[in-house]
Amino acid sequence: MSPFKVLISDKLDTRGAEILQAAADVDNQPGITPDELLQVIGAYDALVVRGRTKVTAAVIEAGKNLKVVGRAGVGVDNIDLAAAQSGSVTVVNSPTATTIAVAEQTLAMMLGLIRHLPRADHAMKSGRWEKKALVGTELAGKVLGVIGLGNIGAAVAQRAAAFGMQIIAFDPFFSGDEIRQRGAEPVELPEIYARADLITLHVPLTPKTRNLIGGQAFAQMKRGVRLVCTARGGVIDETALLSALEAGQVAGAALDVFAEEPPGLTALVAHPQVIAAPHLGAQTAEAQIRAAVDIAGEVLAALKDEPLRWKIV
Repeated sequence: MSPFKVLISDKLDTRGAEILQAAADVDNQPGITPDELLQVIGAYDALVVRGRTKVTAAVIEAGKNLKVVGRAGVGVDNIDLAAAQSGSVTVVNSPTATTIAVAEQTLAMMLGLIRHLPRADHAMKSGRWEKKALVGTELAGKVLGVIGLGNIGAAVAQRAAAFGMQIIAFDPFFSGDEIRQRGAEPVELPEIYARADLITLHVPLTPKTRNLIGGQAFAQMKRGVRLVCTARGGVIDETALLSALEAGQVAGAALDVFAEEPPGLTALVAHPQVIAAPHLGAQTAEAQIRAAVDIAGEVLAALKDEPLRWKIV
């Protein structure tokens, strides 16, 4: 019998589950409710989640034997990091597994936005040929402002450069030289707002980034700017974005994430200049396999007190 007990509380690709099962006693309960989780978590040494499960302070406190929480993916905003740290619970993620998938989703949404592809498809399926009404624009020669130049932001910058875009970026965690090495011109946020034809966001949701893009930011942007967000809901003030769209300050937005998910049919989701997707950034078969395999290895390393690649706290 293994000395470790692991609970998988969200859907995880079978490759990751098999790695865990080879070294631990694993319970796979992807539909477990918050109340059920609180009742059973005390029996486990490790908890593996994706985005659905909320690892609250109460869960951490109830996890008397809990040593590690593993997030299969990048964002850890569904985990109370302060509670984990105070409870001596290690938190790890798999930050590189979904880089390609999210970068490609960003470019797909960007292209769909500037060429009106969802509207064109809807018109065709409704029997309408609206060629003249759907004149688009080109990426080539446009300025792309990247806010957050980590793994995903840098991957987006690399791909956008191949379209002939000029890349400018802001990231307080990298020096100017590091930003240049990642393929972008380093600038401050006001310069992104003033110069960018398109802006893409690749930052985590933290107290500092919540509503980072709000009314004041929109007022500083070039009129007719387009916005893409595949990062986290809450980084954009959705009320302010709707106002900016209605005023014509923002020509269009492509949103894969929302402050509340699912958001329902809000005025923002229904807006004709908005492309809305149900948080599809990491939803490729390849990314899900990588995330599962990476987090399984990292969780087992934490349980065995081995070196960690992606420790958050």
